[in-house]
Amino acid sequence: MTTLLSLADRLGHWQMRWGLGRMRYRVAPGLYAVGAPDDDSPVVVTANYKMSFDLLRRALHGMAAWVVVLDTRGINVWCAAGKGTFGTAAVVQQVMVCRLAEVVRHRTLILPQLGAPGVAAHEVQKGCGFRVVYGPVRAADLPSFLAAGMQATPAMRRVTFTTTERLVLTPVEITSMLKPSAWGIVLLLLLGGIGPGWFSPAAALSRGGTAIAVGLAGVLAGTVLVPALLPWLPGRMFAVKGAIVGLLVAGIGLLLWGGRLGGLNSAALLLALPAVAAWCAMHFTGSTTFTSPSGVEKEMRRTIPVQAAALLAGGICWVLAAFF
Repeated sequence: MTTLLSLADRLGHWQMRWGLGRMRYRVAPGLYAVGAPDDDSPVVVTANYKMSFDLLRRALHGMAAWVVVLDTRGINVWCAAGKGTFGTAAVVQQVMVCRLAEVVRHRTLILPQLGAPGVAAHEVQKGCGFRVVYGPVRAADLPSFLAAGMQATPAMRRVTFTTTERLVLTPVEITSMLKPSAWGIVLLLLLGGIGPGWFSPAAALSRGGTAIAVGLAGVLAGTVLVPALLPWLPGRMFAVKGAIVGLLVAGIGLLLWGGRLGGLNSAALLLALPAVAAWCAMHFTGSTTFTSPSGVEKEMRRTIPVQAAALLAGGICWVLAAFF
């Protein structure tokens, strides 16, 4: 197995960043050889999400190792650990299926640290005879980890979430908004044409087009600005962070064009844009390192009704503005 990524691999990674065909981006589960491993070479375990697999084999460039790939249904290690597909039973089963005990003399498996929530190390040893050692958070640190006798430094154990790491995730967030945005565009064009003359195609394009621009500004505020500014935004709930950014963007819009909008349109802007931004920002919780399923569910129950009410009120103000 080569450790050099091809152009097709890199294009595939770009495609995954945009969430295109993500659930089909996988490799076959099984045992893979990196370099020319022997019966003393280390054994590393990973998921069958191809990007995870690719980053691991790239990190092992110039080394000899065995890679056990679990069937996580094309999901990365961290998410699969939470869903149970990167778990104790999966590790034991794949070790047995690969007949790993006949391939290597030692009895040590190196698992990614982010897979730990799904794996009970003592149960793995009981089930297949291999002890579990948790490797570093990032695959890039594996060579140093192995060179140090499988000892991790504090930096190797630390999960980071830098601005760059957050912005890398924004394209898939934007893509996830395309379908609801398409329906929103159709609805805004229809509502935009409503006025004193019942329906005007010209008004649908002018008023509807303006409303679409406001909606897209809300989407970008929630999917790009919130991740970029995440550590500096007040509040724990992502919906609140999104609403704050949405209010700032709406405020800038009022400063620039408020004189031409009028009272009802201005109210619509202040209500609708933060609601859209809050809803979009809330979707980013699944990409972060400091949220939990229970916390996300609680936030959704508390904030979605408020978002819906604000969006409805903003829509009513906007439609009424055509009559005054």
